[in-house]
Amino acid sequence: MSEPSQAVFLSYASEDPPAAQRIAEALRAAGIEVWFDKSELRGGDAWDRQIRKQIHDCALFIPIISSHSQARLEGYFRREWKLAADRTHDMAEEKAFLVPVVIDDTTERYASVPDRFREVQWTRLPGGETPPDFSERVRRLLSPGLPDTPANTRPTADSTLVAVPVAGGRTPALRRTAVVLAVVTIALAVLGYLASERLGRPKTAMQAATAKSIAVLPLANESGEASQQYFSDGISEDLITALSQFPGLKVIGRTSAFQFRDSKEDSRSIGAKLGVAHLLEGSVRRSGTVVRVSAELIDTADGSTQWSDRYDRPYKDLFALQDEITRAVVVALRAKLLPSEHAAAQSERPPSGSLEAYNAVLQGQFYSLRQTEADYRKAIEYYTQATQLDPRYALAWSGLSLAWAWLSSGFLGGAPAQEAYAKAHEAAERALALSPELAAAHIARGYLLQNADFNWRGAEAEFRRAVELAPNDGEAKFYFGTQLATFGEMEPAIELTRQALVTEPLQASWYPWLAWYLSGTNRLDEAEQAIRRAIELQPSAAWYHQILTIIDVQRGNAQAALAAAQREPPGVWQDVALALARQIGGDRSAADAALRTLVEKGANLSAYQIAEVYALRNDAKATFEWLDRASNNRDPGIVFLLCDPFILRYKDDPRFAAFCRKAGLPVPGEAPARKSA
Repeated sequence: MSEPSQAVFLSYASEDPPAAQRIAEALRAAGIEVWFDKSELRGGDAWDRQIRKQIHDCALFIPIISSHSQARLEGYFRREWKLAADRTHDMAEEKAFLVPVVIDDTTERYASVPDRFREVQWTRLPGGETPPDFSERVRRLLSPGLPDTPANTRPTADSTLVAVPVAGGRTPALRRTAVVLAVVTIALAVLGYLASERLGRPKTAMQAATAKSIAVLPLANESGEASQQYFSDGISEDLITALSQFPGLKVIGRTSAFQFRDSKEDSRSIGAKLGVAHLLEGSVRRSGTVVRVSAELIDTADGSTQWSDRYDRPYKDLFALQDEITRAVVVALRAKLLPSEHAAAQSERPPSGSLEAYNAVLQGQFYSLRQTEADYRKAIEYYTQATQLDPRYALAWSGLSLAWAWLSSGFLGGAPAQEAYAKAHEAAERALALSPELAAAHIARGYLLQNADFNWRGAEAEFRRAVELAPNDGEAKFYFGTQLATFGEMEPAIELTRQALVTEPLQASWYPWLAWYLSGTNRLDEAEQAIRRAIELQPSAAWYHQILTIIDVQRGNAQAALAAAQREPPGVWQDVALALARQIGGDRSAADAALRTLVEKGANLSAYQIAEVYALRNDAKATFEWLDRASNNRDPGIVFLLCDPFILRYKDDPRFAAFCRKAGLPVPGEAPARKSA
């Protein structure tokens, strides 16, 4: 009987011979036999039989994956890949055979490859450049009985080599062991790469700070079921929550990170847009009762994989798996990278462990972010479902409270608005009773105290507490900033909003607030930059062009103001924008008509904005009449009062001071010094 082959078969698209040649030469230099065809001619029965025989006889099969293979929906290499994948079905589970190699920035989640390729670890060899570690790894896969050497152990976080596990599945005992090891490896890999002292190269202070930054991209749902998207998103959010507990680590928030779902952009581009040095990405696949999770830590500077692993877990034990990840990350970062003091853990888990409740909350969050009346109502349905499935689920009650409050403040008036606020209050109090240390619950209560009750001091206390509980949470900082701006404390409000945008740089809805604060301090160029960023992110969103209109009105540029107002989507905000823009033009008839339209359509919902228009018209009497109406209507627009560039022209009018006292707001020039942050 002949000896079994120890050859390695290289399979590649016809556009990738240079990279394949470099890999082949490196392996041969290490004494490894390589079957490497440099001919692009693929045809004929004899040739086909020879290829099939080599694939059948080879010891390892290395498919070379690239943008070229992605672009080729047909090609002989795809037949080779299928033959290799089919061969694994006849192999023992512990046998190593498939060793996928990626030579550019193609990611596993998008790669067009046989499913069997996804069941083993991948290696990145940019351009086919092959380090000795890879050759040594292949040599030992060919001879598994050799004793381990440093070259055969798992690479350190400093290595660009990704360890290649055995193909196929594992026994349940091995699977559980792999999960624990993978969790520890995640923590150590993140720690090892983020801690500058382990990188072995000097860094400036700025570089060191930047290195401690990461974005968790949404794990790809590879289950083949759209309904599982919320499940994979939940795992991503849990990783964000775990990493966000530490003030010393910059972690991009969900809204911004999730902008890159299914993105074709490379890691360098994503890193630049989010302002991070590292990306954590991967995939989740549910097959029957088993969940397979894979993860990669990517250096955004060059797209290299600093670490990767994958592991299996019974679907019913999802939260146990997430707990292991959280504990490992917390222990590693607390001990090695960040200060010993840390914030209270912010759990997103239902106490009952109900995956159905968890998925319902994730769906509620999804619809809330869309910020339309219909979507808020849909979010309310999902949050309500979550509270019914698990009545002790504080996060679900918090989300339900905010959804009712946002619906009321943005789209309702009169009795329906008050009914919605009442439901929001009930849900917020329930959330706080269940979880007094949950930042989201304090945010929900703070929003109601601010927008429904005009209890400014109470709102400030709630938002401040949320920041204390979750110091890295962008939403907590953003809302705290809104309340400080309500008090007229513009500089700390600006700073908090900028800090929030560091963790959520793609959270479009926060930029208009920053622009508003800046315009209120007459920093118009900065204000324009902020609002144009919002428009760039969400060109069709309501309110954004209205803010741009205000900036152009402040500049006295009637033409630009009108153009901005006309780009505002139809609705109440366009009516407001047009009324403001028309007041500085030369057509008084048009100005009067625009104001009449606004009053006819928005008297109940837009009393505060009508007061703004009258202020711009220098009609003090009407301005204060509409401010009183806004106060009586509980118009949330009053939060803008002390940073409003139009109404503040009356700050020396006795009626202004009287209104501030009535509304419980500080009177400019009379408010005592207060601690802001």
